[in-house]
Amino acid sequence: MYSKALTVTQYLDELPADRRAAIKTLRTLLKKHLPKGLQETMCTGMISYVVPLKTYERGYLNDPSNPLPYAYLASQKNHMALYLLTAYIGAGSEAWIRDAFAKAGKKLDIGKSCIRFKSLDDLPLDVIAEAAGRVPIPDYIMAYEDARKASKARGKK
Repeated sequence: MYSKALTVTQYLDELPADRRAAIKTLRTLLKKHLPKGLQETMCTGMISYVVPLKTYERGYLNDPSNPLPYAYLASQKNHMALYLLTAYIGAGSEAWIRDAFAKAGKKLDIGKSCIRFKSLDDLPLDVIAEAAGRVPIPDYIMAYEDARKASKARGKK
């Protein structure tokens, strides 16, 4: 479900009551545990947490008008999703998430940096809280730039 909402409040208001409650709870948790300095906004039809342009002037894909995304929270057609773009950054991040879900007795439904869920009961919220804050903004920017360089190098071969 792509949203055309311009604000987080508008986005939440258009959700069904059960999903609104789940997304609000997860939003509160993220705002408490994500690294300080991120900005909450709407981007690509989802609640977005971005590195502000004042912190990373180059912007996403070297577009100085487009802040670097860090995380997204969304209500999709068949599920809700938390996109933690840090899930593949650093030694063992994805493995850590998989292990933490297993230890919590929860089944992990993960895609490329997204954790899909139907209700909050599907998530170990303490694990989500820790995962949200595992990668400081400077480390994230450095990993993003390294990935861009590696991508360009692969393209030249």
